Amino acid sequence: MVAKTGGTIMQSRSGRSNISSTKTERKVVERNRRNQMKSLYSNLNSLLPNQNFKEAQPLPDQIDRAINYIKSLEEKLEKAREKKESLARSRKRSYTCTFDPISSAASKSPQLKIHEIGSALEIVLTSGLDNQFLFYEIISILHEEGVEVVSSNFQALGDSFFHIVHAQVIIIFDPLC
Repeated sequence: MVAKTGGTIMQSRSGRSNISSTKTERKVVERNRRNQMKSLYSNLNSLLPNQNFKEAQPLPDQIDRAINYIKSLEEKLEKAREKKESLARSRKRSYTCTFDPISSAASKSPQLKIHEIGSALEIVLTSGLDNQFLFYEIISILHEEGVEVVSSNFQALGDSFFHIVHAQVIIIFDPLC
């Protein structure tokens, strides 16, 4: 309650209670903030790999551990990406072979192209009329090596045959090796 007396304003006890309630509210807000930060730090610490400490670690040490752990994860991630790219580059290969048949100089030399992308193979055989047996030999070799032929087709164009074989390398995991 405020009373006006001769040009001055006087505050009663209710003014003081407003000030003390404001201080109390600030204390409560600060306590809640600290409790929330404590909960967040605890949650952060629980996400780190277990390090069996006999004593509780100080908060700055916990934060340093979290920072170091995040940096180590970033490094591992970068190495894994590099390894993945390296493997992807090395798995994508092409091979070209040319055979010179001795039987006839006039016949067309067969060409064999193998494109390997991961575990998938694309084999392109270009041959003349005299070398049709090569297609059967390729299929036989693939079968012997345990490669599954997914599809095969051919096209005759003039005196040349184009055979395309799509195959899948079957990888068998042997724990004894």
